[in-house]
Amino acid sequence: MRSLADELGWVTAHVFRKTTATILEESGQSPRQIADQLGHAQTTTTVDDYVGRRARNPEAARHLEQALRDIHEQGRLTPEGPAI
Repeated sequence: MRSLADELGWVTAHVFRKTTATILEESGQSPRQIADQLGHAQTTTTVDDYVGRRARNPEAARHLEQALRDIHEQGRLTPEGPAI
């Protein structure tokens, strides 16, 4: 029987940290506040590597969001993450 840990094996620490930074940025937190949460001494690390990235292709972003919503609603994820 597969466990939740098996299903979320594709979620690395870096993926989780980028997700955290995105959520904080979208909620209005400043780069300094996000850097503090992530443990970055320099906000440049936070801004360059974790935030400030906007969807260059809004249509692709909509498709990805819908695919992830569908996966969530089905109550399952594949061990290797979403299909590419």
